[in-house]
Amino acid sequence: MTGKLIIVGTPIGNLGDFSPRAIETLRSCDFIAAEDTRVTVKLLNHFGIKKPMVSYFEHNKIERGDVICSRMEQGEVCALVSDAGMPAISDPGELLVAQCVQRNIPVYVVPGPTAVISALAVSGLPAGRFTFEGFLSVNKKSRREHLEQVKKEQRTMVFYEAPHKLAATLRDMLEAWGDRKLAIVREITKIHEEVIRTTLKEAAQRYAGENARGELVLVIAGAEKEEKTAAVTAEEAARQAMDYMQAGMSASEAAKKAAQETGCKKGDIYRLLNTAE
Repeated sequence: MTGKLIIVGTPIGNLGDFSPRAIETLRSCDFIAAEDTRVTVKLLNHFGIKKPMVSYFEHNKIERGDVICSRMEQGEVCALVSDAGMPAISDPGELLVAQCVQRNIPVYVVPGPTAVISALAVSGLPAGRFTFEGFLSVNKKSRREHLEQVKKEQRTMVFYEAPHKLAATLRDMLEAWGDRKLAIVREITKIHEEVIRTTLKEAAQRYAGENARGELVLVIAGAEKEEKTAAVTAEEAARQAMDYMQAGMSASEAAKKAAQETGCKKGDIYRLLNTAE
């Protein structure tokens, strides 16, 4: 009999956000895979839960994942938790889920708080379409390559960032993209929760000499839509349309085809064709 993995979202600050279903899941599972057992035991103690735990974090995830999967294949139910938020999202639990899928172990989820969506919701920036970019690399070259890759991204972008790296990150973003609207969302659901709605330029200046505090999420406006510029002039496009007309097309058909191929406006081409006549 195969067991199962249950991904359990945990509070990102306020313990009151832990759902009754999540509590019941931790009480009824066979064991808990925790990113840091010292953090998770505080959560368990708060809700009066006693359950065996195994540590599962970035530096032991490969070998520990095999052990956890083997236990589930023997019929045990494992609850996967991170220190805060949804496991597997910018989190080593992503690998455990992939291992379960590969080994045909059922995976379920108990939704919970997530900093990405919470920050996006309060940012005041467009939230209909967005991209989550996780943490930028600490390696300077990799970080700049990442920023260059998303330079023309038009959707709102969400990044996680550590307080001690904020100043450098803001400086690099400003250099790579120019000034943009920005919301710095810190300490979500905690006592000192704060949303700083500003710009990259203003934020880079502010934090150049100031140390940020708390857990941070950066929500940044996407790139402005680029105006499509015609590769040729309307006159050149009209001459192209004339060639199509000589081949048997009507003026309207020729203007439409030339517009599609050159990026010029059909109306401008059509007007020039009539003028030429």
